[in-house]
Amino acid sequence: MNAERSQTLSLDIAALRSEFPQLRRKVHGKPLIYFDNANTAQKPQCVIDAVSRYYREFNANVARAVHTLGSEATEHYEASRDKLARFINAARREEIIHTSGTTAAINLVAYAWAAPRLRAGDQILVSTMEHHANIVPWQLVAARCGAEVIAAPITAAGELELDALLALMGDRVKLLAITHVSNVLGTINPVRQLADAAHARGIPVLVDGSQAVPHLAVDVQALGADFYVFTGHKLFGPTGTGVLWARHEILESMPPFMGGGEMIERVDFAGTTYAPPPHRFEAGTPNIAGFVGLGAAVDWLERIGMDRIAAREAELAAYALNALRSIDGLRLLGDARARAAVFAFVIDGVHAHDLATLLDFEGIAVRSGQHCAHPLLQCYGVPAAARLSLSFYNTIEEIDAFVAAVAKVRGLLA
Repeated sequence: MNAERSQTLSLDIAALRSEFPQLRRKVHGKPLIYFDNANTAQKPQCVIDAVSRYYREFNANVARAVHTLGSEATEHYEASRDKLARFINAARREEIIHTSGTTAAINLVAYAWAAPRLRAGDQILVSTMEHHANIVPWQLVAARCGAEVIAAPITAAGELELDALLALMGDRVKLLAITHVSNVLGTINPVRQLADAAHARGIPVLVDGSQAVPHLAVDVQALGADFYVFTGHKLFGPTGTGVLWARHEILESMPPFMGGGEMIERVDFAGTTYAPPPHRFEAGTPNIAGFVGLGAAVDWLERIGMDRIAAREAELAAYALNALRSIDGLRLLGDARARAAVFAFVIDGVHAHDLATLLDFEGIAVRSGQHCAHPLLQCYGVPAAARLSLSFYNTIEEIDAFVAAVAKVRGLLA
């Protein structure tokens, strides 16, 4: 495949890359090669412009003023809700809750939905491959009432042990909380199959979609989950943005998580009446500029087409996998059959932090460490790993440059 233009996908990669100011910069005198997309994605100019335009032209608070600026701010803020609902095929716009990110969305569900329902002896079922954001909130609420968090095992290839997971779905399990795509292994989990199995046992399902929505076409109705959460900054949008999607009847049954302005219909010292979803869960002044920018990111992604993005990344992933396997002494963590373009690895005799530091001097950005997934790395018996995570704007030439840089770095450390 020509890295500058994919004929099979009709994506002009050179033109798309030109929309990202950050991709034009140099690091230590070398052209930036950005392979840390699972951490955060770079932002196209249209997103940067949308945020700037908010502050330049209609900076005002939302839903609290009838003047022109307030009306315009509200219109653009609420438009992002419509765009996000369309993007993930929510049944109605009121099912989209604006949050500050995946972590906030999961905590919202933990405290507003799980905490009132959990009793001593109940269980929340997660998997060994979860991000800390899909472990720690459940531990906190479980500790309050004597419930527990249990983890389903994974195979050496980094796939769920489905039989073991199904066996853990007993009467005590009140929620299955599972990642759609692993932030470390790249594993794509069979969400629909898991949701059907859980629902057959009366167990609701929450899906962490942070690593899925930037790379795959997501249809929450087709997936069959009850909650779906994701982060805006991985979706080419601003930081401090995220989404909780939940079935409307579930949202209606949940009390507020935070109290304050905007989430009420009427306040009286004798009692307060709360607003219906989604505003019930959006107390205080939101990240208005951030969601204006996230709406612009969604528009931009839809113009490109998520199916074309997924196909492009599948080609990059296949090339990267072969390239990584060609490096002597490199051990991949996991080798799932269904995977995204995310690869965690260790190299014999080279600490992950040393590798990442020296690669940075070659202009290559990769992440190193435990990737907010301590239990997963413990499962593989490694204290830290390096991670290469691709986006569709990356190129074959960049992957080749990475392989050459690894060889150079190893020579320096020998």
